[in-house]
Amino acid sequence: MPEPYIRTAVPDDDEALGRLDREVWSHRHAVTPPDQPPYDPFFNDRFRPRDHLVAELDGRVVGYVRLGFPTPLASNAHVRQIQGLAVADGARGSGVGRALVRAAVEEARRQGARRITLRVLGHNAPARALYESEGFVVEGVQPEEFLLDGAYVDDVLMGRRI
Repeated sequence: MPEPYIRTAVPDDDEALGRLDREVWSHRHAVTPPDQPPYDPFFNDRFRPRDHLVAELDGRVVGYVRLGFPTPLASNAHVRQIQGLAVADGARGSGVGRALVRAAVEEARRQGARRITLRVLGHNAPARALYESEGFVVEGVQPEEFLLDGAYVDDVLMGRRI
């Protein structure tokens, strides 16, 4: 399988990324259900194209990672946070997620960050394994933070130096 092509998102990606987000949504990795038609734009005042890296395979959008600041505070402006990652079902297992995580780390480094963090649901073992294999470690756990599909789920905080 070819390597995914990773690039910064552009405004024209709005529809494809919104569709991808809705197609892959589940409580395995997200706490808020997707919106219903008519759909809100994927990009907005909080999350702009420049905050996203997009993965393509054979010219098709198959994933994205959202990179932002964990808070608006100047005192932690040296930290970036992965605030979303999605991979199309048909592209899973092809290295897209790994390529996106690595690209997010490199982009955070390019922006001058010293650390990168993320939050992942405790029951999402594949995502946790991916992050651990890329050098992220568990830095905290908020036990039973979410009630999803009738079960309490931990919110796991992970991070690494860059």
